[in-house]
Amino acid sequence: MSAHWISICTLAGMFVLATLLPINMGVIAFVGAFLIGTLVAGMNAKAIMGGFPADLFLTLVGITYLFALAQNNGTIDWLVKLAVRAVRGRIAAIPWIMFFIAALLTAVGAVSPAAVAIIAPIALGFAAKYGINPLMMGLMVVHGAQGGGFSPISIYGGITNKIVAKAGLPLSEMATMFASLGVNLAVSLLLFFMFGGMKLIRQRADASGEMAAPVRRVTKGQSGAQVYGDAEGESFSEEKLTASSGEDSLMDPAKAAPVEQGSRGYQVATVLGLIALAVLTLFFKQDIGFVSITIGLLLTLMAPNLQKRALGQVSWPEIMLIVGVSTYVGVMEKMGTIDFVGHSVAGLTSPLMAALLLCFVGAVVSAFASSTAVLGSLIPLAVPFLQGDHAVSAIGFIAAMAVSSTIVDVSPFSTNGALVLANAKGVDRDVFFRKLMVYGAIVTVVAPVVVWLLFVVL
Repeated sequence: MSAHWISICTLAGMFVLATLLPINMGVIAFVGAFLIGTLVAGMNAKAIMGGFPADLFLTLVGITYLFALAQNNGTIDWLVKLAVRAVRGRIAAIPWIMFFIAALLTAVGAVSPAAVAIIAPIALGFAAKYGINPLMMGLMVVHGAQGGGFSPISIYGGITNKIVAKAGLPLSEMATMFASLGVNLAVSLLLFFMFGGMKLIRQRADASGEMAAPVRRVTKGQSGAQVYGDAEGESFSEEKLTASSGEDSLMDPAKAAPVEQGSRGYQVATVLGLIALAVLTLFFKQDIGFVSITIGLLLTLMAPNLQKRALGQVSWPEIMLIVGVSTYVGVMEKMGTIDFVGHSVAGLTSPLMAALLLCFVGAVVSAFASSTAVLGSLIPLAVPFLQGDHAVSAIGFIAAMAVSSTIVDVSPFSTNGALVLANAKGVDRDVFFRKLMVYGAIVTVVAPVVVWLLFVVL
């Protein structure tokens, strides 16, 4: 077996091991980079570490640190309450409020499981109280979180854009963002009308306008990500705990979380900080990692006691996963494996079919493992057939790969799907699990073909 095939089989084995066992894939990838680099490619440690993505590491630390501060100081609770009160008895608007709040959270830097952990208990509590189909409500929360996930200041968006830029491919940050939002919004619209949306439009809540509903806490026994085999789920454990404490504050102001959360001025400053992050990175092209850490430091100076907890909530397992996989892919690039695979795929079939094949691979693997790891490893493999006279549109392919690798996180074997399952109220768990599984399977099969047609073929 050639060195190229050994590295490819090792990568596949990483996905399998991280899916079957509760082991962070980043740890596996670092070991894989060391063993393949030294034993197979004859590289030294310095050469292996040359693939470590320092800029991506800084971006992930900065974004997740800033989001943790926003969550701890009550800004997230405050924004959610404002949005829910805006419903004013319109029951049909509740699923859409939850969709857009989840999208906003991921768009400003929350990892997708963290956003779903915050919103799903609230949303499914509303569903139980007002007779909204819990499957529809849960799926709209997940699709909302995925829809906002590719903004230029989000984690998915930051990862994808840096990988694409490093590969030397044409980059359109907004195209990827709107592709993800558009597809997930269209799917949610279809789900809304399939699961009783017209009936909800004709209903209204009590004249009091009180939309609060008791929520179900996410317990370790119900929603442990490792039970469902998703390595990415490790990243939101701290956020989930914070969300649990924050749920009551949404329903009962007397139970609002401590001290620093009480300052409305601090929360306004946090919102202004998030707006500043978007402006500085989108319009002034400043590095998102440095800007987010700088804004985080300014907010920390206003309430120093929050800093220690926020650092603990930085998504270190997620960061470990991403930089580990990126380092391994760097070893593969130096070995020439990326070019080898790309040319092999292009030689076996047309670039269009190669693009469809990679979209399918991304969807299937991501349904059981980490979406971020899939993006980090498959996009570099596509470089050879995205260049040249007969290449497919790189911008279109990146959009298709981004959507097909993340929209499948509705599967009950992923963290997002597991959270929906755990928080559904008044349902038969086995039946609900089967419905989620069937829906996840349909999305895994259909979504790659649809996005390939939309963004690559057309």
